[in-house]
Amino acid sequence: MKTIWQVMVVVVVVGMALGASAQAREATGGTWTSGAAMPTGVDDGAAAVLEDEVYVVGGASTSGGNGVLADVQIYNPATNAWSTGTSYPTIVEAASAAVVKNILYVFGGTPDGYTESNAVWAYSPKTKTWASKTAMPTGGWNSLAVVEKNIIYVIGGYNPSDGYLSTVQSYDPATDTWTEEASLPITDAAPAGGLIGSTIVVADGTPGPGTSTGDTEGYDAATNSWASLATDPTARYGTCSGTIGSKLYDAGGQPAPTVNESFQLSKNKWTTLAPMPQGTMVGASAVYKGNLYCFGGWATWEGTPVNYVQIYQP
Repeated sequence: MKTIWQVMVVVVVVGMALGASAQAREATGGTWTSGAAMPTGVDDGAAAVLEDEVYVVGGASTSGGNGVLADVQIYNPATNAWSTGTSYPTIVEAASAAVVKNILYVFGGTPDGYTESNAVWAYSPKTKTWASKTAMPTGGWNSLAVVEKNIIYVIGGYNPSDGYLSTVQSYDPATDTWTEEASLPITDAAPAGGLIGSTIVVADGTPGPGTSTGDTEGYDAATNSWASLATDPTARYGTCSGTIGSKLYDAGGQPAPTVNESFQLSKNKWTTLAPMPQGTMVGASAVYKGNLYCFGGWATWEGTPVNYVQIYQP
């Protein structure tokens, strides 16, 4: 399997600082703890919170081309325990996921590292079944899914047909329809991101083979427009990320797997935080009750996927 990661032999950091004041880096607090290990360690899983549990969908359990799964591993933060969910309809890695009105949606991904998927599947916890939805206009993997006012925005990614993507596709679960939105200013796969207030913040990622970027952009859905923000001082891709309160938290990734930072939109500023205890990249991430959860990934480049659960509390 030749995934997006296998064409990145040399990592070149791109992106220039937007001013010293915006780039000030301060050491600050926060604590890391460990959760119960995943039953099966995977890289490139898709994760989202549904009914107070984190669903980790698919991913690859071995390095080097095999082991793509249809497994659904469910983590309960309250009990620190894992259970097994209804299998995904197909094997998949590097999909993206989001929840709207108690339904889990999973977008795209790849079954083999060569073939992009544009499939959309919706999971109902009431019936414990998956249902097929309208396919994405542009398929791919390593995209970012963010919810704003019950609309899911699927941002960036990669597919062999189009290469690295700047596409922004919005999905309305109420009508099962897609809309093409204003493109991301750069091509970007495996970015960090989340919603701060009414702004979707997209940071880091890889814009092309052998590169990483600290580029940070803010999307206003009301005006369908993007605005450039302060560049992340540590350009990375494949991070564990999510928004808590007024900040985006961004941990790990290639080529700096222990770096942990936050971005505060109101100050347009990045801050250095307590590093990850076990550096990882291309894992799955979710936010629950003010904590950032980081699941699996690689501890070393293209290494065997780990089963770590690392929890950051700001």
